[in-house]
Amino acid sequence: MDVTTPNIQFATPFFMVSDMEASLKFYVDGLGFKVVNTWTPRGKIEWCWLQRESGSIMLQEPRATADKPFLSGDKPGAGVAICFQCLDALALYKEYTQKAIKTQEPFVGNGLWDLSLTDPDGYCLHFESPTEVPEETKYSDWITKKKS
Repeated sequence: MDVTTPNIQFATPFFMVSDMEASLKFYVDGLGFKVVNTWTPRGKIEWCWLQRESGSIMLQEPRATADKPFLSGDKPGAGVAICFQCLDALALYKEYTQKAIKTQEPFVGNGLWDLSLTDPDGYCLHFESPTEVPEETKYSDWITKKKS
């Protein structure tokens, strides 16, 4: 990567939604966003990227369970994250671990390397970059396979 090219390109809000169909009707039919990417592991949209002009938003309908009845986490209102779209999220992973910043291990989700961490106030930050690596691959597994 050219050192003069910024790595972090832009940030995208990422909302957990209670009803994907209703949310798509609101954002697409109502607000005029277009669906530009989807994840449909069970034959229906569970995650999507919406775009209107230069603005984007990601939506995901989480899988609720008895021990996790809210959209995300263990309390109402959880489920908002900011996703920074990058050229190389793994470069940031290396940078942040060298600075002893606590992060989650990167993994591939929705065609993106996803590096997540939590700020001092509990906000979830994701740094993501496109990849062809298979879905749900963990960084440690990928690096081990790459070395062999």
